Amino acid sequence: MTAFLNKKEGFTHYLGTLKYALYVITHPFDGFWDLTHEKRGSIAAANTILFLTLLVRIMKLQFTSFVFLQVYWEGINILLYLASVLFPLALWCVGNWGLTTLFDGKGTLKQIYMATCYGLTPYPLIQFPLILFSNVVTYDEAEFYGVLSAISLIWAALLILAAMIQIHEYTVKKTLFFTVATGFAMLVMIFILLLFFSMISQGIAYFISIGREILFRM
Repeated sequence: MTAFLNKKEGFTHYLGTLKYALYVITHPFDGFWDLTHEKRGSIAAANTILFLTLLVRIMKLQFTSFVFLQVYWEGINILLYLASVLFPLALWCVGNWGLTTLFDGKGTLKQIYMATCYGLTPYPLIQFPLILFSNVVTYDEAEFYGVLSAISLIWAALLILAAMIQIHEYTVKKTLFFTVATGFAMLVMIFILLLFFSMISQGIAYFISIGREILFRM
């Protein structure tokens, strides 16, 4: 009985933190402060928002009218398509966290990830209705589709900036500079990863060539 009550309380708390995302996107400064400092958010809710974002991106490929989005399935790898969101997200969180010492930031890696995912909320909220909208409007009304789609991206970007202001306790000017620095850190990490995998592939190729040479001489 106790275990059941604990599970029920945990699920209720999860729903509360997920619903709190609606408050965050309309009251970003108060919302993100309470999200991290008052424990109003949860990693489970953040993961759910991220999952919904990925799901909507896949649904856009499948169900958006061809008038607005033409998909050539032969050239699409779903895993790479999802990685186009997850990989930059991982780089953003790690790079952001890695620079907190240099910029006297207050946020932890957990807080950065959670707040960033909460900041993505407008994307699935707007893009999902747009999928339905794309199938009932004409080409002449495409401007509405484009504007609403752009709003979902701009809104999410502004929310993430607001999150960094509150989490790290920065000014707007310092946050903008910190964001640029994080972008540079992401590029550096990409370069290091490419260099690492290049060295690994060359090392593997070297040992394979040695193995072939030994087999050839035997």
